[in-house]
Amino acid sequence: MSSIGLILIVTISLFFSGIVIRTKSVLSGRKGPGIFQPLKDVWRLFRKGAVYSETTSLIFRIAPSIYFSTVLMAIFFIPFGSYAGLLSFRGDFVFFAYVLALGKFFMIISAMDTGSSFEGMGASREALYSMLAEPAFFILMGSFALLTGYTSFFEIFNNLYFGSHTSYALGTLATFVLVIVAMVENSRMPVDDPRTHLELTMIHEVMILDNSGFDLGLILYTTNLKFAMYGALIANFLIPSGMALHYAIGVFIGIQILFAVMVGIIESFMARFRMNHNPQYIFTLSAISILLFLGVLLMLGRFD
Repeated sequence: MSSIGLILIVTISLFFSGIVIRTKSVLSGRKGPGIFQPLKDVWRLFRKGAVYSETTSLIFRIAPSIYFSTVLMAIFFIPFGSYAGLLSFRGDFVFFAYVLALGKFFMIISAMDTGSSFEGMGASREALYSMLAEPAFFILMGSFALLTGYTSFFEIFNNLYFGSHTSYALGTLATFVLVIVAMVENSRMPVDDPRTHLELTMIHEVMILDNSGFDLGLILYTTNLKFAMYGALIANFLIPSGMALHYAIGVFIGIQILFAVMVGIIESFMARFRMNHNPQYIFTLSAISILLFLGVLLMLGRFD
């Protein structure tokens, strides 16, 4: 049963981007593409061969596969309700973060490997924003590790109980931080606009300008997989320990759909920030995480 979380995340990832695009279409009054269109686009890319520039090396060729593998490995650590992930040990959330960092590192150096100044610019921005978002995640998980006394995803989520106004406030802050971290890590609004193709303002899109065919399809699908992965983390905050399996599956799917709709709403009504304001915006996540940490200390009575 430990694989049920992996199966659900992979299943949701097939529709996540379609739900986001469909939400944006409805809110803008357009018919728009169907929910399955992004999946069809990825499948079409999988059936094409990749073209490689003569200036690129082996790093550029293996980076998409490593990126996909690291995200899949990270998903192995995410529990589902009362069931642990395929991999679980003390401090696994630290390993989780740095497995994702490994994949991000290879995508950054693969962009630089092309020799393009535009892709190098996007790689620089990606590295900066990831560095600013990382402290927020560690403060968040470290706070809940302190609150529960455990250091693995499964034990933290299974020993996390919301029963007071303070705990509900902490849960709300944690959900907000994870949503924004997911937006930053996937280069979405208001940090980046995936619809634009102006190189001077792009981040993730400009990094993959030279990717094509199967490699590009793998990168696009991995982005959907990463979104579903963060949605699973949010769902674990809201699925109580001991909930019946069929109810837990329903809650999990409902939260993932709500998360996708929320992403679509944010991208529909929130304008993209100016590039020089993005670091300030992302750094506020750490401030919110510190506020969450102080709330944990308050719950534990450390201020008495």
